[in-house]
Amino acid sequence: MESIIIVPPGNAGPQDQLRIAPGERIVFGREVPESHLVLAHEGVSRSAGEIAAQGTFWTISNHSPEQTYVVENPEGAGEHVKIAPGRLDAPVPFEFSRVVLPAAGDLLSFDVWAPRHVHGVRRGAPGAAVTAPAFSLDRTTRYFAVLAALCEPRLRSAPHAPLPTIDQMVQRLRPCWPAVSRSSVAWNIDYLAVKLGMRREADTADEKQRAHGKKESLASLALRFDLVREDDLVVLAPAGSRVGR
Repeated sequence: MESIIIVPPGNAGPQDQLRIAPGERIVFGREVPESHLVLAHEGVSRSAGEIAAQGTFWTISNHSPEQTYVVENPEGAGEHVKIAPGRLDAPVPFEFSRVVLPAAGDLLSFDVWAPRHVHGVRRGAPGAAVTAPAFSLDRTTRYFAVLAALCEPRLRSAPHAPLPTIDQMVQRLRPCWPAVSRSSVAWNIDYLAVKLGMRREADTADEKQRAHGKKESLASLALRFDLVREDDLVVLAPAGSRVGR
C-alpha cells in the first residue's frame, strides 16, 4: 500500500516522519494530538489544516479564515499551488512538495513526499494523423544552449532568481561556444522569441525594457512548460559537448 510521508520542520530523521495510507488524514497546527503534525509556533492556528492521502497523490485543506498557504514544488523552478483560506481537499500534483505557512512574520514550512507518479502515453491508431508538437526545439543547437543559460539560475537556485545579463550569458556560454558574442546571444534570444510564438513587445517601450521583457517571457515560458530541465544544462558543458550549430 502506498503512503504519504510528512516531514516536520527540523526533522531529525525517519523516526520523526509521519506516514498516512490512502484514506487516512492528518491534522497540522499548533495544538493537535501527538500523533498528528504539531507546528509549535504562536503564528500558526491551533488547527491550521489537514492532509489526506489519496493513492499516488494527496490533498490539503486550509482551515484558516484569512491566510493563504502555498504548496511549492522545490524541483519545479517556481511551480506552486496556492491554497486559499477555507479551501478544502485541494489536490496536490507534485511528488515532492513543500507546504509554506505564513506565521506572524515568519514563513514556516514542512515537506510532503508522495509515491512516484505513474505515467502512460496513449498511442493513436495506426495510420492516424500525427499531432504537431507544441514546441519544436532542437537540443543540439546554439539557440537551445542560449535558452539553457538563460534559465540556469532559476533551475539551480531560487525560482525568482534574477535572470542573467547578456554579458553574464556570454561568459557562461564561452566554455561550450568559444566564439560566442553579445550580438550572437541577442540574436538567438530574438530567434527564440519568434520560434516560441511570443508576441512582439510594444514599440513604445525602450530597447532595454524590451530586451528584459523578452528574456523574462522566454524564461517563464520555458520553465512553465518544462522546455528546459535541470538535466538539459549539460549542453553548457565545455567544448566537446552536444551543442552544435
